[in-house]
Amino acid sequence: MTPPDPTEPDHAPPYADLTPDRLLDAIESAGWRCSGSVLALNSYENRVYQVGLEDGGFLVAKFYRPGRWSDAAILEEHTFALELAAAEIPVVPPLADERSETLHHFAGHRFALFPRQGGRTPELGDPEHLRRLGRMLGRLHAVGATRPFAHRPTLTVERFGREPVAFVLEHGFVPDELVHNWRLAAETLLAGIEQRFEAIGPLPRIRLHGDCHPGNLLWTDDGPHFVDLDDCLQGPAIQDLWMLLSGDRHEMARQMRTLLEGYRQFRDFDPVELGLIEALRGLRLLHYSGWLARRWHDPAFPRAFPWFNTPRYWEDQMITLREQAERLDEPPLSLDETGRDAPFAV
Repeated sequence: MTPPDPTEPDHAPPYADLTPDRLLDAIESAGWRCSGSVLALNSYENRVYQVGLEDGGFLVAKFYRPGRWSDAAILEEHTFALELAAAEIPVVPPLADERSETLHHFAGHRFALFPRQGGRTPELGDPEHLRRLGRMLGRLHAVGATRPFAHRPTLTVERFGREPVAFVLEHGFVPDELVHNWRLAAETLLAGIEQRFEAIGPLPRIRLHGDCHPGNLLWTDDGPHFVDLDDCLQGPAIQDLWMLLSGDRHEMARQMRTLLEGYRQFRDFDPVELGLIEALRGLRLLHYSGWLARRWHDPAFPRAFPWFNTPRYWEDQMITLREQAERLDEPPLSLDETGRDAPFAV
């Protein structure tokens, strides 16, 4: 039996009382008249809905997971989004009410409202898409480097690696017969990650999108825009670049060179940060298992991730962690992996 998450009061599902009527009442309390049309959007950490308005328009309502962020941290997310929008960087910022407030409270829930903005996933095999994404990230990081966050997290091995591993082990998610070997695989990977960070040394920590995977980038006829700054944090610039890479290391090197063609038009990039790519990939693997474990009490998670917390999952993940530790023994990615005249891998 999976233990409950002790971080939730009484282990109650976090959105059990967020009925359609209540969410519509919440939105109307912020000054918007709803038509009654509600469509749940794909989100697990928070609850996100497309809501129809009486005037025929739509907005997107995001109800924040209880207990995850402080009000100050959420408002810092909003401030960052508005700062980027003011710099004409394509993001989807929160809407303010007549009191200029962007974070709203209703019946124990906190929520924010956003304009509806669609799009499609960028074509990362297209070098021009990569150059434009690079330019956009360079602009975002130029703004992000102007001042630090005060309430958002910083990307560290402790927070994104050791804490998730400790939670998984302390709360009995890994089957008894696999605990020893899984712990050994996780600790080996963590040791390799820490060695890589130590070898590279201190790097500037700037404000980042934080979760810049292709699903959080939407492309329209006008180009790309960012969505979902819910995981914005402080960290090295490479954190917002590496998740746009795919394929073998030669393909990733070509993709990175193309991204940086755009990025360096607005901000310098230190190639030493490339040495963190596999360390950051390892942290994401560990953090992902910890995230699922912490949310397993939420009924939405067993429905959406039925393969998690099975013996097969932990066996496969143990293999994945070992393979990732081996990648950390390889030389870091270099921009000179292939000839500069080599064709772009499509």
